Amino acid sequence: MASRLKRTFFGLRTLFLSLALFLGDVAVQAQEAAVAPPSAHSKPATDAEFIAAADEVLGQMSQITGLKLRTPLKRSLRSREEIRAYVVKQMNEDKNTAERYADQRSAEAFGLLPKGFDLDSFMVNVLTEQVEGLYDPATHEFYIADWSPLADQRMVMAHELTHALEDQHFQIEAWVKAARPNEDAELARDSVLEGSAMAAMVDYLMLGTGRSLKDVPDFDPGMLIGDLGSTPTLQKAPPFLKDALIFPYLGGLNFSAAVMKNTGWAALPGLFEKPPVSTQQILHPALYRSGKTPTNVALPPLEKLLGGNWSKLDENIMGEFGWKEVLKQFLDDDRAKTLAAAWDGDRYIVFEQKQTKKLILVTRLHLDSEEHAARFFGQYSEALEKKYSERSNLLRRPNFFSFDTPEGGVFLDCLGDECVIMEGTTRNIFDAFAKALNWPLAPRPPEKLGSVPAKTAMISRSGENIVAAGGAGLSSQLPTELYALTRHAERQEASNRLFASNLLESSAGPRHIQKSASQALSRCARPPVCGLGGDRTLRLHDSAPPSNHRYIGTACHRGPVRADGQGSGCYRTSPEAHPWNPLALLRHRGCEAREGGPR
Repeated sequence: MASRLKRTFFGLRTLFLSLALFLGDVAVQAQEAAVAPPSAHSKPATDAEFIAAADEVLGQMSQITGLKLRTPLKRSLRSREEIRAYVVKQMNEDKNTAERYADQRSAEAFGLLPKGFDLDSFMVNVLTEQVEGLYDPATHEFYIADWSPLADQRMVMAHELTHALEDQHFQIEAWVKAARPNEDAELARDSVLEGSAMAAMVDYLMLGTGRSLKDVPDFDPGMLIGDLGSTPTLQKAPPFLKDALIFPYLGGLNFSAAVMKNTGWAALPGLFEKPPVSTQQILHPALYRSGKTPTNVALPPLEKLLGGNWSKLDENIMGEFGWKEVLKQFLDDDRAKTLAAAWDGDRYIVFEQKQTKKLILVTRLHLDSEEHAARFFGQYSEALEKKYSERSNLLRRPNFFSFDTPEGGVFLDCLGDECVIMEGTTRNIFDAFAKALNWPLAPRPPEKLGSVPAKTAMISRSGENIVAAGGAGLSSQLPTELYALTRHAERQEASNRLFASNLLESSAGPRHIQKSASQALSRCARPPVCGLGGDRTLRLHDSAPPSNHRYIGTACHRGPVRADGQGSGCYRTSPEAHPWNPLALLRHRGCEAREGGPR
């Protein structure tokens, strides 16, 4: 998605000026003309001045990068109208109208763009406003803005002529497109191009000082974005678009600086021979060096399930950068950054209803651990509530969260180290989706109180009903409050850990046990390998201390599962458990404890 925002290698004027001003004190001794801000009396260069300056800078960039000029380079001055026409032409050639519409609608589905935002017009305006120069890899020609002062032109030349040299050695357009259809990997390659050109521009500005980028250990690329919001179009842009436009430059610069820290520009050919495979590697260069690659994530075909009135608009990968941007829309930056760093692969599909234009967003996300999947569940459920202000029929369960909106149902389900999200659909569609994934059925809304099976052990609010323990009964009546599993305990980090890791370690009364019960949430995963500590019958939504033995673990049985989501299961107890330290057996995904054990 973000990779499609910029296909040609444009120079962003305010970014380059910010870099020049930031490095001005260092480079002014040798490059005074290059780093000084243009004066009010600065005039655009003539054709002759432009050609002479371009040839000089091209030679310097060849010296800096070690890339020799193999063939003569075409270069020309262009007017603002000509550059605007070029931007429109490139957008149309890269993606047709339908594909650009799909990009916009996908961004809307994730909450990255407001509904109805005119992405095409924005991109044309911002690039026309910002472009000072560009290199066209299709025609192998370098353009520079004819209204720009020569001092600014030299900075842009340093950047764009690095692209020209890289193109002659590595065929950059074909190299970037080789990552398709994986847009996250494509954005990572874009970041190599823009980041290496930014690094080359830094070294250009420091020519004559005896220093280079690797000699500035405290250099923070984030310091260069201070003036970007001051431009008219970017000032009004949604935050996602600002970040997506800047990421290849600044994220790529940070990545390039890290990779070339020890060996300098000799490392550049290796980046093209072994490119980063994800934006995660751009954000964390150590993962590039270690060779960590994301998990390949697949989604089942859903076209037949949805029917002929729905068409698939888009299917792709968000990556760590994309998920960081999604999370930033609804959570604070620190939480978004930390949570997105646990990304280990994803895939999404966006469907559109042909008549109403309603959207269905289906996402499958793989995290790097079950602990991080649990954390994602808690925090993304919060994000979904912020995303949809009008909600009804909320259902919160361990690792499952759903509610209804005017646009359709929203479902978040996590199992192990994976989470799936479906937005804009129905419960029946979601259940069919879970079945296609071979996941256990998600919990149904709780049954109404009053219809309790005869053999169900239960404690009422007043304590009239007493737990009947088949093998190890309680020695006295235990009045307590009926515990309802409606708390949003899954938002707490500890609430989604394994059942056995949350057990109480000291004796406590039933009231304290039920207060702590939400910290022992678990779910059904593998066939049972446990015995019973006594015959028991518990209703799916009951929470009662059924014996004086402390539970030390559970195991659940995937099938058979009834249409209402219940199925077989078992539990085990520890003979060494302290008396009066029972732990209520909480509900499990697709299973319940039954009299006589698993079956």
